Amino acid sequence: MIARLARLLLLVQLAVAGLVASALQRVWPDLSWLLAFLIGIFCVLLARAIITANNFRLAAGVPGTAGLAALDIGSALRLYGGELRATLVSSSWTMPFLQPRTFFAHNNAVPPVLLVHGYGCNGSYWWHLSKRLKLANITHCAVDLEPVLCAIDCYVPQLTAAIKMLQAATGQPRIVIVAHSMGGLVARAWIRDHGSDSIAKLITLGTPHGGTVLARYGLGENSRQMRPAGVPGGTLWLTQLNTPAEPAVPTVSIYSMHDNIIAPRTSSHLPGAKNIVLRGIGHVALGSHPTVMSIVVREIRNALQPTA
Repeated sequence: MIARLARLLLLVQLAVAGLVASALQRVWPDLSWLLAFLIGIFCVLLARAIITANNFRLAAGVPGTAGLAALDIGSALRLYGGELRATLVSSSWTMPFLQPRTFFAHNNAVPPVLLVHGYGCNGSYWWHLSKRLKLANITHCAVDLEPVLCAIDCYVPQLTAAIKMLQAATGQPRIVIVAHSMGGLVARAWIRDHGSDSIAKLITLGTPHGGTVLARYGLGENSRQMRPAGVPGGTLWLTQLNTPAEPAVPTVSIYSMHDNIIAPRTSSHLPGAKNIVLRGIGHVALGSHPTVMSIVVREIRNALQPTA
């Protein structure tokens, strides 16, 4: 469904660019259609850039969240440019048109990996990490969480099916889950319901373990469940998930102190987990940033060792 919606949004953006081009030609009849259309595309990209910048503004306004001002100008530009690029590539290329295929490696020393995407995405969010895992010869597959706006608990059966598939196909009793954003909450809900026997390690990227204030701008029951206590429209779902506080499986929480969606950033700090704090990386960019992917591969390889 997300792939179809992403393709529809692309068509809408192209239509908007065409309308801008038509308006420009009416004002300047001598302007070529190609140049007018390119200006229209620029206007669409400018709107996307403003949306990304506004996310950083909203996140920076929440106490406990570092803003662009906490970086030097070069680092701030790299942070913003990297997040804008990751957002454009994800929403305009990987999610609409690409789907990472299940990869089986001849390597039983490393547990198979289940990739769980976040809110408003699909399995194609993991396109870049999937290529990295193939190079590392690590078995993995990605799920598509459907329907898009349902409660987080409704995704648990999809994880059950994927986990059983990986276990049956590889003969390994335990797997590693790598999850981005809301996907980390889905994985923890699965562990809450099914226990820890099948999970060697959980690795979360930018997951709002304590909620995010920006979830108030989202749609659906899953968005309401990600709102912290005290935010209008929120629920007690996160409070219940975080009781008891200690994770039931070895957990690694990787997050950025300059995340533009998770606010406050301390929400991604999970008590009892191995918390790895990074700088200068945006929310969407976490799934494709070279530093993050290197850490993820390392943590997967160490999954059968005790977590420090």
